[in-house]
Amino acid sequence: MDKENELQCYLSVSSNKYGIYLFDTKNLKNLYKEEIILYNETNYQNHDELKKFLDDNIFKIEKLSEKFIENIFLILEDKKIFNLEIGIKKKNYNISVTKEYLENSLVEAKDLFRESYHNQEIIHMIVNKYFINGKTQLLFEENLKCENFALEVNFKSISRNTIYDLNKILENYQIKITKFLDGSYVKANFSKDIELAEMSYKILCGYNQNEVIFVPKSTKKLAFFEKFFQLFS
Repeated sequence: MDKENELQCYLSVSSNKYGIYLFDTKNLKNLYKEEIILYNETNYQNHDELKKFLDDNIFKIEKLSEKFIENIFLILEDKKIFNLEIGIKKKNYNISVTKEYLENSLVEAKDLFRESYHNQEIIHMIVNKYFINGKTQLLFEENLKCENFALEVNFKSISRNTIYDLNKILENYQIKITKFLDGSYVKANFSKDIELAEMSYKILCGYNQNEVIFVPKSTKKLAFFEKFFQLFS
């Protein structure tokens, strides 16, 4: 990782709190951290409070890092984050379940979600359970002999309208939202003594072995996922 990419900026948004962090990924620590409590719950779509918070902090971070912030990771805690579980059950006609077979099953689950919820954008896709010949497994084992195969997949998503509203706010600072994260999901994976930015960074790096990490199709000819649960990295 080059020095420029060692610094990442995170913005946390909820109905009662805003936070912004400049995170050093090499040393796993915040170089800048500012949080405010909103004593009157607010809707970030009425964004005067959020704009004021950004006005107060963006320049300070850019001065500290000696470069403009161009990208930011947005950690969202919102009751409107949509959670849905989808089950995929298939007859396996091969001797064993391969990586490719599993990937195809996950693509099928993702396509089913997108066909049914056009206005939702997936922010996390997590396998809750595997069912191998009727037995439950929490982690995937490649090339396991299997006749009947099933998955339980959890999708976390937000509306495209929410994405549009938050992007419009950040556009005022020439900043692009690189990735949305569900703050409640991020926090559920760690103890409270870890900083939110470090939690988020580890989630993005594949901390949860059962989370699928997407990359644009154009970056690889065959693989749909950058890595799959860290098993095939």
